[in-house]
Amino acid sequence: MALRIPPVKPGRGPAHAQIESWLDDAVTAGKLGPGDRLPPERELADRLGVSRMTLRHALASLERRGLVVRRVGRDGGTFVAEPRIELTGLAGLSDQLRAQGRAAGARVLSAVERDGTPAEAGLGDRVYELVRVRLADGEPVALERGVYSADAYPGLLDERLDGSLYELFRTRGDEAPSRAVERLEPALADAGDAAALGIEPGSPVLLVEREGYGESGRLLERSRDLFRGDRTRVVWESAILGP
Repeated sequence: MALRIPPVKPGRGPAHAQIESWLDDAVTAGKLGPGDRLPPERELADRLGVSRMTLRHALASLERRGLVVRRVGRDGGTFVAEPRIELTGLAGLSDQLRAQGRAAGARVLSAVERDGTPAEAGLGDRVYELVRVRLADGEPVALERGVYSADAYPGLLDERLDGSLYELFRTRGDEAPSRAVERLEPALADAGDAAALGIEPGSPVLLVEREGYGESGRLLERSRDLFRGDRTRVVWESAILGP
């Protein structure tokens, strides 16, 4: 069935906003699915009755929101993006990915044991520093920089580190993190982070600084992670207190 593309109508808001709303509705209604290719820019602009500049404005906004991806080259074009991964909190990423039917993995960029710094007080005199790219179905979704107590997890670097660290902590260590304090803020990926995540420098990311504690109250980890803004989003359910 041919995709219905309604022309932009005067008096119903900015043209680029109408285009965004149409595409958003088409994806939500299942008329367009992940990987579907939109018509070429010239054809799409003609059918919408707008200039190519206006269309590009709308597509750029949709790309920032993670609804479409644009590729260059012979097989390039604008495609409907895969749905973003919804996370209910950031700790335990492997378990959350598997619960959504995705294969969880990690690519280790560096793993060393070193002396702890004053800023890492509480983790012990010796710590492990791990830098990993977290993967969902083989695609980079987060860059993880973690520092962990070497005293709590002796021999950690002898283990395979391309899976869930929390599973290793539960089976190999004194105790695993059971409570986390996480601080979230928006950020932009620098050149090194972007290369690791497979995105353009300056792309939006979610910066998460986390401290993980065991049931005893012992500090077990400090991490500073970057999550791709185009592939992930965080969802919270909160109780409303008061009258």
